[in-house]
Amino acid sequence: MRKKLSLFIALLFVVGFLAACGGGDKSGSSDSGSNEKDTFVVGLEAAYPPFNWSQKDDSNGAIKIDGLYEYAGGYDVEIAKRIAEGLGKELVIVKTDWEGLIPSLNSGKIDAVIAGMSPTEDRKKAIDFTDSYYKSDLVMVVQKGSPYENATSIQGFSGAKITAQLNTFHYTVIDQIEGVDKQQAMNDFSTMRVALETGKIDGYVSERPEAVSATAANDKFTFVEFEEGFETSDEDTAIAVGLKKGSDLTEKINEILAGISEEEREEIMDNAIRNQPAAQ
Repeated sequence: MRKKLSLFIALLFVVGFLAACGGGDKSGSSDSGSNEKDTFVVGLEAAYPPFNWSQKDDSNGAIKIDGLYEYAGGYDVEIAKRIAEGLGKELVIVKTDWEGLIPSLNSGKIDAVIAGMSPTEDRKKAIDFTDSYYKSDLVMVVQKGSPYENATSIQGFSGAKITAQLNTFHYTVIDQIEGVDKQQAMNDFSTMRVALETGKIDGYVSERPEAVSATAANDKFTFVEFEEGFETSDEDTAIAVGLKKGSDLTEKINEILAGISEEEREEIMDNAIRNQPAAQ
């Protein structure tokens, strides 16, 4: 009996030793935002040019999308690359629907949202944000030759069929247009561009970079910049990195963003607009 007991204790010691040897750091196994990971996993739509898009190869510095035979490019991707480099981590891009970005962040599937997301008060209830890495004005994308093309005020769109992306502040500001025919919100900008070209809508609310991108991709489009525009807050028009509540990455990423000058940010955006795939 004593011999069996000794053998049992020895086996327990071996199992415990092996478990200890295997209990070290494993890439991707720690909580989101942990310093122990050697990857920086970023979620984005890959469908919001020039901020982010998908393409078939790695031209112009595009990054392969995790699990897909696609690559992600755009302004957000370039910012993500700089952040990953500053953190000393490998960048991993995960393609995620807009609706799924914050849930994916909070569940730990991604470490950050870098997807043209504004740090609105509602979103701040769910996640944290870094300092902004871009700021843009709102415009209206319309068809060339439309009766709304020469509008100087948002009130010039009274009676127009207008929409914006689902669950964005772009959609809420439509209510500032008196008499507007507010259409159902749409999931992404590709859908809105199709709706505009086919006449289903008269225009959609967007940020200026996306509008420039839309007109570069389709010569039937133009956009209206307003003398009397939408009332927005600085948080609405700013774009920041979304992080899990209490993430220890916030301060580090802010330091990295502070090292990117305004001139460099504009250069990155200009390149993104120039490099976007024509189909986008």
